[in-house]
Amino acid sequence: MAEVSTNALLPETFQGTAADIAGQIGLMWELIKAPLIVPLLRVAIYICLPMELMLFIERLYMGIVIILVKLFLKKPDKRYKWEPMREDLEIGNSGFPMVLVQIPMFNEKEVYKVSIGAACNLSWPSDRLVIQVLDDSTDLLIKDLVEKECLRWAGKGIDIRYQIRESRGGYKAGALKEGLKRDYVKDCEYVVIFDADFRPEPDFLRRAIPFLVHNSEIALVQGRWRFVNSNECLLTRMQEMSLDYHFTVEQEVGSSTHAFFGFNGTGGVWRIAAINEAGGWKDRTTVEDMDLAVRASLKGWKFLYLGDLQVKSELPSTFKAFRFQQHRWSCGPANLFRKMVMEIVRNKRVNIWKKFYVIYSFFFVRKIIAHMVTFFFFCVVLPLSLLVPEVEIPVWAAIYIPCIITILNSVGTPRSIHLLFYWILFENVMAFHRTKATFIGLLEAKRANEWVVTEKLGDALKNKDKTKPTKKPRGSLFGDRILPQELGFAAFLFFCGCYDVLYGKSQYFLYIFLQVITFTIAGFGYIGTIIPS
Repeated sequence: MAEVSTNALLPETFQGTAADIAGQIGLMWELIKAPLIVPLLRVAIYICLPMELMLFIERLYMGIVIILVKLFLKKPDKRYKWEPMREDLEIGNSGFPMVLVQIPMFNEKEVYKVSIGAACNLSWPSDRLVIQVLDDSTDLLIKDLVEKECLRWAGKGIDIRYQIRESRGGYKAGALKEGLKRDYVKDCEYVVIFDADFRPEPDFLRRAIPFLVHNSEIALVQGRWRFVNSNECLLTRMQEMSLDYHFTVEQEVGSSTHAFFGFNGTGGVWRIAAINEAGGWKDRTTVEDMDLAVRASLKGWKFLYLGDLQVKSELPSTFKAFRFQQHRWSCGPANLFRKMVMEIVRNKRVNIWKKFYVIYSFFFVRKIIAHMVTFFFFCVVLPLSLLVPEVEIPVWAAIYIPCIITILNSVGTPRSIHLLFYWILFENVMAFHRTKATFIGLLEAKRANEWVVTEKLGDALKNKDKTKPTKKPRGSLFGDRILPQELGFAAFLFFCGCYDVLYGKSQYFLYIFLQVITFTIAGFGYIGTIIPS
């Protein structure tokens, strides 16, 4: 048989050598680079640089204000009237206001006992306290366990009510709204909300309620979250760094300067009259807590943040749970901004400076610009600029300002300062998810109202060695563990880094390759705790 020619097996278009193909691709790149890529990249840089400066000015402002607050501002119990609640020999406990404790739950098998027990152990007269467990669980076994736990505490003399609904309409907002409609709530003046993984100290109410009792203008007293599992893995350490900055700086500055900040959804005490005046709970976004806070603020109510009023809670320790949480926390504020910006502008009960703070600082810079500039500038524009030497990014924008912003962000968690560089890389990965969610919220796209309850593991991990691991179903590997979008960005950044090594004059490839590693680790799901299915 005659030897078959290689050319006969390949179409003519593929008969060129690898060098020829690379040359053709290079020629096509040169043809489109000057008329298309260079102008587009310059426009992107001109957009990103002002955004970065806005974020820098915001962080610098917050840093200066928090220093002034710590040095010169009086403590909350000196700025507002505060007197401890005491029993009166003549009138007994009637001097204590009626307080409602709401604990919304959804299939919380691992943590329901801890949260119910902590609420039942609050130091407050039992005849002036009503505990309401709002159980939206779909698992009948878990519902039964929660109900039995409530009955157990009721047998000890605690006024605890187990409430269920026919449907999960409105999710958490719907449950809280339904809970306030109960007849036994009409005598309650205040409501404190604890998510299922929150564990308040016994003196929580005795420290928070007096601010509301003695200061009629205050609608909300917010406590600070502390995390019982922050040392569980690197993922929880990264979250602790971000959230500690939020509480130490953002909440403190908002409370001290404008008496406004976003309610964190749990660990806070509301005046029920303020909730009603603001229009009650609404489920139009996935951030019902922020929605209520903004509406109450527009009615003239003030908020108070107490940094030393701490509540223990749990951070999501699996990457999947964290991604869903961040989607909700990024999509919701953007969607709320879209729906409320004109309402804030037209409001006549608050001054122009507070309006500016809420619209520009609270929403636009922190909830929109921060995500977008982090992703587009550092994960798209900067790497692309390595392929286009005609476009230069100023050193101050690529290095100096990001370093200052990062240092300012680190003040909340000094113990993790050695993890700062990895935190930057991790935040860049998460900026991709947050930016995508922000656009979904702004455009009110398909997933705008997606609500996935954050998974809590409680003590499950402590017992994981005692439990025989089961094999994961094959279908759950792709999508849960292997994430194509992260791996795609890793490939793109790897190409940009290699090009910079071969042809570039900058040293940005050092950062690029480290970012490649972080995207790759995330892409294969090796972030956070991996538990047996």
